[in-house]
Amino acid sequence: MESSKATHTWDKNNSWSEELEFLKSIIIKTGLVETTKWGGIVYVLNGKNVIGIGGFKNYFTIWFFNGALLEDKKQLLVNAQEGVTKALRQWRFTSKEEVNEADVLNYIKEAIENEKQGKTIKPEKKTPILSEFFQKELNANPELAVAFQKFSAYKQYEFLEYIESAKQEETKRSRIEKIIPMILNSIGLNDKYR
Repeated sequence: MESSKATHTWDKNNSWSEELEFLKSIIIKTGLVETTKWGGIVYVLNGKNVIGIGGFKNYFTIWFFNGALLEDKKQLLVNAQEGVTKALRQWRFTSKEEVNEADVLNYIKEAIENEKQGKTIKPEKKTPILSEFFQKELNANPELAVAFQKFSAYKQYEFLEYIESAKQEETKRSRIEKIIPMILNSIGLNDKYR
């Protein structure tokens, strides 16, 4: 029977176990603490994520949570999702022979130093969404307005995005009708998934 970890993309191919153990033998020299997060191996400093390791189908990797802040003089790091990922960078390998211990340690030490200095890339604030349709509902129903204000800004944003992502007015109106009872009962749009 397969373990639940087998569903994660970084664990689909177990052929990298020897290479990952080799990376671990290098990382242990840095003083970072190994932990498991999101089903993967993550190394932390004072509870803050610094690096992670994993095996994918065609490569194994070290990822640096704030890799965009590294100097990367040797141009070894890649952004796995250009335009989506702001800070995370990967260093990919296809064989154990490609792993240069001195270089790996230098990159990790720089990442640790950045963490100690508190250097991070802050996520961008989302632009507030305005919904004329929903605002009319709030203006007409003070109980709904009070209930909506009790939600965190993030949950308010989810409701507004849900309404405004509809292209047609009719769909926007039906979405508003759907969420009004949720709001009045203090149920967030995505609470059932949390």
